Amino acid sequence: MSFSTLFKPRTIPISIRFLPAISTTFFSTLSPHKPHYSHPSIDPPCPKKLPFKVTAHGRTWDDPYHWMSNIDDPDFISYLTQENSYAQSFMADTRNKQRELFSEMSVRTPSEISTPPERWGPWLYYQHIPEGKEYPVLFRRLETEESAGLGSLFSCIKRGFRREEVLLDWNEIAEKNGYVHVGTCRVSPDHNFLAYTLDVNGSERFTLQIKDLRDARIVSSIKADAVVSLAWAQGGSALFYTVADNNQRPYRVLCTEMGSNVDRIVFTESDSRFCVDITCTKDGKFVTINSNSRSSSEVYVIEADNPFDSLQRVNKRVKGVQYFLEHHHGFFYVLTNYPSAVVEKLHCGNYYLGICRVEDISSANWQNIILPKKGTSLQDMDLFDKHLVLFLEKEGSSIMCSVDLPIDGNKKHIVEIEDLNPWTFPVPSELCGMAPGSNHDYMTSAYRMVLSSPVMPDLVVEYDMPRRRFSVIHQEEVLCVTGSARTDSSKFSIDCEPISNVRHDKCNQQEVEKSQSWKEFSVNYASERHEVISHDGIKIPLTIVYSKYTHNKGQSPGILEAYGAYGEVLDKSWSSDRISLLERGWVIAFADVRGGGGPDPSWHQCGSGAQKINSIYDLVSCGKYLVDEGYATKGKLAAIGTSAGSLLVGAAMNFNPDLFCAVILKVPFVDICNTLMDDSLPLTILDYDEFGNPKIETQFKRIMKYSPYDNIIQGVCYPSMLVTAALNDSRVGVWEAAKWVAKIRERTCTGCSRGVILKTDMNGGHFGEGGRYGQSEEKAYEYAFLMKVMGLLELHNTKH
Repeated sequence: MSFSTLFKPRTIPISIRFLPAISTTFFSTLSPHKPHYSHPSIDPPCPKKLPFKVTAHGRTWDDPYHWMSNIDDPDFISYLTQENSYAQSFMADTRNKQRELFSEMSVRTPSEISTPPERWGPWLYYQHIPEGKEYPVLFRRLETEESAGLGSLFSCIKRGFRREEVLLDWNEIAEKNGYVHVGTCRVSPDHNFLAYTLDVNGSERFTLQIKDLRDARIVSSIKADAVVSLAWAQGGSALFYTVADNNQRPYRVLCTEMGSNVDRIVFTESDSRFCVDITCTKDGKFVTINSNSRSSSEVYVIEADNPFDSLQRVNKRVKGVQYFLEHHHGFFYVLTNYPSAVVEKLHCGNYYLGICRVEDISSANWQNIILPKKGTSLQDMDLFDKHLVLFLEKEGSSIMCSVDLPIDGNKKHIVEIEDLNPWTFPVPSELCGMAPGSNHDYMTSAYRMVLSSPVMPDLVVEYDMPRRRFSVIHQEEVLCVTGSARTDSSKFSIDCEPISNVRHDKCNQQEVEKSQSWKEFSVNYASERHEVISHDGIKIPLTIVYSKYTHNKGQSPGILEAYGAYGEVLDKSWSSDRISLLERGWVIAFADVRGGGGPDPSWHQCGSGAQKINSIYDLVSCGKYLVDEGYATKGKLAAIGTSAGSLLVGAAMNFNPDLFCAVILKVPFVDICNTLMDDSLPLTILDYDEFGNPKIETQFKRIMKYSPYDNIIQGVCYPSMLVTAALNDSRVGVWEAAKWVAKIRERTCTGCSRGVILKTDMNGGHFGEGGRYGQSEEKAYEYAFLMKVMGLLELHNTKH
């Protein structure tokens, strides 16, 4: 488990999930794949087929596996069970390899994992995974009870505190229910209550739990189901929460007063295209209700000390316009792409920051407008009593800076960020990701970040904004990493001292701060950023990771990962499990295709809706680049797609069946047309902005051009596939994976399709169980599958 997964940001954004005619000349040579592995003695399952006609816009076609969408059908459960048995038989000869890989991964993982304590008010909060446990425990301790400093406090975690408090133990919940997923977690401003949402079966229908931290008892009088987001009123006197409808759309805000059994409806969003989120401003003075589609938003504010009688709309909803609010000393700071006349004349990217008095919020009468510099995109913000933190994107790189507050409103109405004397936070050169810590304390002058990279164990860094210095508080520990490396890769250094040897007291922090220059963090692994030309001339960022000592150019196997949806940035953070492949000479690449996160919102727009095809072409281009440039050898390149990312991989296989020799599709969204035509399914209406609405003929035609399930080629050799699904998945129906596998076996080369396996979790949901050892077991299974189908199972048995 990477260190960043233990950190939870203060707010969690809600994230739900002209193509020319394709001629045969587009495909590569359709020569049969030659499996390098043995098949199981049993035949793959052969599910029943029932007549079912689908009609849309004057076109009719057969879907004989439509019956699988009834997950209560005993025949469907039986089919999934048979597929699990076939997968088990197929993977029988990989058991030793799975054990070997899991052993390597386990040895690298410390027996205990902790986050450094983070101050909020008089308390220090932190998470800790105890020895032998899968999940974290949330602790706190009064800061005044430890006089030796933050570093000494952190060093005491492993010894245990006499007076530390256990707030929430994920392990206890998992042991009781067999599954645990805590959706969101909020401590009240008075630190007396912990509110959290809990899913114990993978359905993502969360129940509200409130724990009285004074006596460690659950408040039984408050019961709510399908809860999504939480926000406390000032002082912790009342709790706001959103609930979802039967389609999993958060649509209503309720408020409950502590000590009362009555919940009051505060707001209801009747438009099915919009989801409701709720949060508090950083200073706790206001609660904001955000009603968002994928492209528009409407914001309401509530005075936190008057929760029932102060609801006010900020601005009437405008298509394509989004707002995000914070409050600071009587002013609202509004992050928006609102196309005001004065801003439209300037080149400021897509978002800018408007500042207005609280009483002027409905008029958008900005006192100041802060613009990013040309070529830079403003992504997000965070506010403290004395500082404003801005998240920026420039030329594919993430940048963060702080600006001193208050901002002088008497100078200029419109200013660039550079005019405010910002301090840009120093980061290592290998950086690929920046995740905020909780940063709850409005009065603090320190900002905490988790910095990550594919070749650098996660760093927790604290930026002292007034003094403009940084301190490395902690780096994720990685044990026993030697392998074929020439030096000990468990040591990563700043200046001249390994981080593993840096003590966390003030003296050593000052030594680290002296030069504020970062050194190379990894002597073993390389992370290269390339730009790949896609079909229309656009340059696609491709991050390529490999071992400097084991990679054999032109002969190494490789993996290509991509997501490309919802504007989400592809996760490229450190994973110690990945070392098992890198040390065996594998190359792992990450394609930031259009449709995902990019330099500005247009990157998402150019790979979604009517332009979704671009993200598929981007993936194909990146795959070809890896082979053409010798990073991965032809016939040894695999692809991995998860959820909406599987749409990319599935479509890419249809476009070019010989590009990948193996594919892993996890909870795959591949039956896109059928799913989007059924608006009774969860999230379907919300996905119209992302993929299009097939009920509209022009959009239907576009979707049908690339829909993976609807474009499988008859009689052609396809790659070996590991397809995973979960019975309780409410985001992507389990039937999508089952229908895909059944149709692949029916239509493609009989010999190659025997290398397609379906593995279904009969108890979990879309995100799996998520424990640290469970994640490693899953990775060991996936890696063993790839090694088997590439004929590499008996190779590289060196212990690591």
